[in-house]
Amino acid sequence: MIKSNPWFVYLIRDKNSSLYCGVTDHMIRRFRQHQSGKGAKFLRGKAPLTLEWLYVADSKSTAMKLEYKIKRLSKSQKERMILTQRLPTSLEILPALP
Repeated sequence: MIKSNPWFVYLIRDKNSSLYCGVTDHMIRRFRQHQSGKGAKFLRGKAPLTLEWLYVADSKSTAMKLEYKIKRLSKSQKERMILTQRLPTSLEILPALP
């Protein structure tokens, strides 16, 4: 059985304290892209950037579903995720979704 590489869901905080949620299969490379201005347009020109939260998913599909759900959360819910370093209970059932 071939095990796939992990995928990462992350939250980055910019200089304005805005939070950006993204997905990647190579966290170090992606964060460097964001820092150099070659990542998401949302983060361009908003350095310094800080990686605030990271979740390791078992597949790209799981990571993308989680990213979608996180992007629908309010900023205060995302801040709680960062403080607790956990997913909200409502998102913990994600692997059980079809």
